[in-house]
Amino acid sequence: MSSEPVSSERLGASEPDAGVLVELERLAVQVATEAALLIADRAAAGVLDTKSTATDVVTQMDRRSQELIADLLREARPDDAFFGEEGGDRQGSSGITWVVDPIDGTVNYVYDIPAFAVSVAAVVGDPRVPGQWRPVAAAIVNPISGERFWARVGGGAWRQRGRHAPRQIAVSTQGELALALVATGFAYDAATRHWQARVLVPVLPQIRDIRRGGSAALDLCHVADGSLDGYYERGLNPWDLAAGWLLVLEAGGQVTNLAGDPPDRAMTIAGGALCDPLRELLGAAISGVDDTPDGPGGMKA
Repeated sequence: MSSEPVSSERLGASEPDAGVLVELERLAVQVATEAALLIADRAAAGVLDTKSTATDVVTQMDRRSQELIADLLREARPDDAFFGEEGGDRQGSSGITWVVDPIDGTVNYVYDIPAFAVSVAAVVGDPRVPGQWRPVAAAIVNPISGERFWARVGGGAWRQRGRHAPRQIAVSTQGELALALVATGFAYDAATRHWQARVLVPVLPQIRDIRRGGSAALDLCHVADGSLDGYYERGLNPWDLAAGWLLVLEAGGQVTNLAGDPPDRAMTIAGGALCDPLRELLGAAISGVDDTPDGPGGMKA
């Protein structure tokens, strides 16, 4: 089993050189920070529309944040492609695609719960095709706390809180399930949430406790900095996990699917020492659930 991102050779994409990686990382931090300031400085906009279900909402601020990010990226690197949660995709010629979630945790944002984030990642390969892409530079910013996370391939994972100096972060070394704090998330579709709850039932007695924060990006950040021992979720899209995936890897952890390959919509599992035991536990739990949710409504949007 492989816990590493697919290679550039397999993707048919060249690895950005060290100087380009530094540029991509700095740009990711810059645009994620500016979008976070936009979100933090304006009152929460009301619900503008729904997507996969009536509970899967998009606000005016989601779209304003993505427009700002897309404009900043286009100005800085006009040859790069763009792939965002709120549409507006564009093709590029550089081999780099920016995968963006302008507000990850929109329901928290609507309810004024301070657990949402801007997620920006530069990737190689095609993020629309599972197993055919990987992140190379990324940043995640919480607009309310101001906490910033960033990483690039080979550069480690970093966190900055307020005006404190940046600190390199590392995943938890806790590998015992019974002592592990694990996070998860749930889909918007009611039938899929029922399936996810049934999977959770045999998992919960085997771990210390469960957390449900409402933002996949922040959950992955907290795996990267060791404040969570593990995380799993069904139905993540590329924009939900691209930046956090790289943070966990650069912090010394793993991010896989149920088979130990790169994460996909069927399952994302992240952790340090806990990743392999958690994957085995989830495999056993899922094998005991006799029905699998179907259709796009069963996935996180």
